[in-house]
Amino acid sequence: MARKIDGAIEKAYELARERYAALGVDTDKAIRVLARVPVSMHCWQGDDVGGFENAGGTLGDGLAVTGNYLGKARTAEQLRGDFEKAISLIPGKHRFNVHACYAEMGGKRVDRDALGPDQFKNWIAWAKGLGIGMDFNQTYFSHPKMDRGWSLTHPDRKIRKFWIEHGIRCREIGAAIGKALGQVCVTNLWLPDGMKDTPADRRSPRERLAESLDAIFAKKIDKKYNLDSVEPKLFGIGAESYTAGSHEFYMGYAVSRGTLLTLDAGHFHPTEGIGDKISSVLCFLPEIVLHVSRGVRWDSDHVVTLTDELNSIAQEIVWGGYLDRVHIGLDYFDASINRIAAWVIGTRNMVKALLMALLAPIKCLKAAELEGDYTSRLALMEDMKVMPAGAVWDYYCAKKGVPVGAAWLDEVKKYEADVLSKR
Repeated sequence: MARKIDGAIEKAYELARERYAALGVDTDKAIRVLARVPVSMHCWQGDDVGGFENAGGTLGDGLAVTGNYLGKARTAEQLRGDFEKAISLIPGKHRFNVHACYAEMGGKRVDRDALGPDQFKNWIAWAKGLGIGMDFNQTYFSHPKMDRGWSLTHPDRKIRKFWIEHGIRCREIGAAIGKALGQVCVTNLWLPDGMKDTPADRRSPRERLAESLDAIFAKKIDKKYNLDSVEPKLFGIGAESYTAGSHEFYMGYAVSRGTLLTLDAGHFHPTEGIGDKISSVLCFLPEIVLHVSRGVRWDSDHVVTLTDELNSIAQEIVWGGYLDRVHIGLDYFDASINRIAAWVIGTRNMVKALLMALLAPIKCLKAAELEGDYTSRLALMEDMKVMPAGAVWDYYCAKKGVPVGAAWLDEVKKYEADVLSKR
């Protein structure tokens, strides 16, 4: 429900609308388009990738969370409540992204090769009540059967079989989620399998991985309910020299097998950006998934900020006409700050970047480029950086009934005092 919009905000918006109209940009249309773009917000920011299965392992296998800020969610109910608080402060209607290790066992121990929709029925009912979609992730870490950090690439066939079965079950769960919510669920597969030091055999693990993936994806599942995606990585903690699931491996796999490809902003070399990769990949795949993160010197999964890289990602999606072909999700975890604030900051920044891309005079930019008028292209691009996008953003927030500017922080601080500090 939209709140009454402050007069100063409305006046600033009217002035901004005139400025943009002079460049051929319809701000009202940009807002309408933006309101239809969901961002899939990741559950693991709320509890430091802990999960609720009590599988017996500790966080590792290429993952690390730093910080011990108060108020970590320790139950699924707490995590759901925290997320509801977060989305009340973010304009638009978004999604929730759940990892398999967030299964609710109901007092009965169920291992990952035996998971089913029943362990996620509370999540599904909750999402249905909120009217939001869900996405899902297979969990190949923090488990006793991650022997030496290997899962689907393990030389032991029995261990591979366990993890293959996990992958099969996760796809079935994803389909159940999609069917129950009436919105397709993206089920993503990432694994940390690799080597700390230089391997003697790069070939065999990759051949075993391809064989394992084929077994997981063998069963046909209606794409109306579930979409499969595979996610590459350059390196990880304990896998600095070699990862079986590299970008080249998964790019080839996705194109040849018809799965989606997930591009994670932190999974490439620090000098690389995924913005440029989007149009390249979409020449060969119908859809892709993004995990938007922020690496600092390495894949450190910092909270997403409004950087040039984030703007580049948003521009490529919007300017390329890919809004209906890109599933946008976030992937970071920071325990050094308020976890709800981390969700709000990152998601609001992703939405801001999309708005700024929608406000660009892209027709003029493309026309100048086509004519070889690179001077005008550069001049327009630079002027766009100081156009009043902030006034449009404030108006959009007010129109969607969420706090304008930094006012959301007061609500987070109150929630911290009333709820988080008492955990």
